[in-house]
Amino acid sequence: MKKVLAVTKGLAVKNALVMASEQVMTRVIAMSRRITIRKFGRLAVSSIMLLAASTSFYALSDEAALSDEAALKKADSLHEPFSALLSEHVKTIDNGASTQVNYHGFKRDRERLTQYLNSLAKVGKSTFDGWSKADQLAFLINAYNAYTVDLILNEYPKIESIRDLGSFFSSPWKKEIAPLLGKTRTLDEIEHELIRGQNETTEGYNEPRIHFAVNCASIGCPALREEAYVGARLDSQLDAQTKRFLADTSRNRMDGNTLKLSKIFDWYSEDFEKNTNRKSESWQGIKNVNTENLSQFLLLYKDALNLSSQQISVLEQDNAELEFLDYDWALNATQ
Repeated sequence: MKKVLAVTKGLAVKNALVMASEQVMTRVIAMSRRITIRKFGRLAVSSIMLLAASTSFYALSDEAALSDEAALKKADSLHEPFSALLSEHVKTIDNGASTQVNYHGFKRDRERLTQYLNSLAKVGKSTFDGWSKADQLAFLINAYNAYTVDLILNEYPKIESIRDLGSFFSSPWKKEIAPLLGKTRTLDEIEHELIRGQNETTEGYNEPRIHFAVNCASIGCPALREEAYVGARLDSQLDAQTKRFLADTSRNRMDGNTLKLSKIFDWYSEDFEKNTNRKSESWQGIKNVNTENLSQFLLLYKDALNLSSQQISVLEQDNAELEFLDYDWALNATQ
């Protein structure tokens, strides 16, 4: 109710300012017609017109301020439609360790998904730049996941893997499918340039946990979360996703002194190592944590990995053997 009253009040102020501007201009014009130049001279008439123009300028400035404020608040509710779709069509499996996606359900509700994607496309660069880092990152993660689902729907159920949508010469991650922030982008651009900052013109977010949030529609991927990401809870959501993925012994485990890990830790090793010299902000929210090597990162989640005291000691000395498990590219569809 407070939100509705605030919006109503904002609209009332906006309308009042515009009406006041129009009334002042009308009165000034009428006054200027009655006042003779002989009596007041050209300077007086010019001063009156300047006053009217000034009033109009401030009214328009206030209107722009109200518009900017509304745009900034939009980040709070922008992702609610996507969150609703995820809660309806993402199924938890393996005692919460992972999820499967009901693409049939998404296909039935594709119009709702399209409406959400259209709302993302309407967010301008200036609005995005005015958001907090957390709101920006939540926006980009959701965009990646939503456009990935939409890409699958183009050929579902005729495909068994997202890689079926590409060829030897054409990757599905390099298709220009996402109108975002003033440009039609690929999934690779969203993840590697905008999120990871693997581009001279983009800084990225120095957030290794995004690898457990962005979803490539495959069984080998970390789970597609059953809700959208939001800036206000992004840190806790990313932490939950990280623990969820590391606790899944089919993808990550330590046997004796050997770490058997997902290929994600091989492909993106640089994101988990030597973070302390980066220019961007420290990751993990208010915890202000950075890691020098993969062992240090994994030690932050030793409980999720269910490590013994001896295994913890091996990691602390960075002496663990590494083995990367095969990646399952089969579609993460409900069975």
